[in-house]
Amino acid sequence: MNLLHVILFGTPGTDKGGGAPMIIFLVLMIVIFYFFMIRPQRKKEKDAQAFRANLQKGDKIVTIGGIHGKIVDVQEKTFTIETEGNSRMKIEKVAVSHTVMDEIGA
Repeated sequence: MNLLHVILFGTPGTDKGGGAPMIIFLVLMIVIFYFFMIRPQRKKEKDAQAFRANLQKGDKIVTIGGIHGKIVDVQEKTFTIETEGNSRMKIEKVAVSHTVMDEIGA
């Protein structure tokens, strides 16, 4: 008998399949799903929120659409950024992908 058969159907040689091993197996699968899928996603979202909350005036950013700009004003849910050519755009905070470091020697 393999281990999966023992877990799903109980001890070998008995006719009582029982529901307890199946319930234990399902609970185990839910726990594994939580620790490998849900928990890391929540942590990633929490880190992204902290990143956006720490952005300040003067930071150079890139939006999820690929627009490069410098933050000139910070509101509760939006940023006003200045792009090349001194044009200004108002964007949602959730649209910020990452910051840009100044290139050395440029």
